[in-house]
Amino acid sequence: MSVQEALNYKETGYACWYGGTKHRLRTSSGEYINPRTSLTAAHKTLPMPCKVKVTCLKTGKSVIVRINNRGPFHSNRLIDLTSAAAHRINLNGRGIGKVRLEVVSVGDGNYEIFAR
Repeated sequence: MSVQEALNYKETGYACWYGGTKHRLRTSSGEYINPRTSLTAAHKTLPMPCKVKVTCLKTGKSVIVRINNRGPFHSNRLIDLTSAAAHRINLNGRGIGKVRLEVVSVGDGNYEIFAR
């Protein structure tokens, strides 16, 4: 997906979470994260890194996560959240839930471009 396409990206679908009790996981971007504390996520096509606002449609709660991993690997899922991010929107108890995604920015540091 191009940066311009990503900056206009909004979609609704299902999210699940990963990480559980693990303290250290290596993401496909090469970063190491602690899923119990990191507000990060996996998405199939969004550019890495980018920041996405994830809103749980059942609870109305939102969290901003950094996309730094690929997945989810289940065809009916839109995004995989770390257990910390899922906890923020009360998704971790159910395991899966319907969410709305909106890209906040693409890139990092001096190269971060914000969506309008």
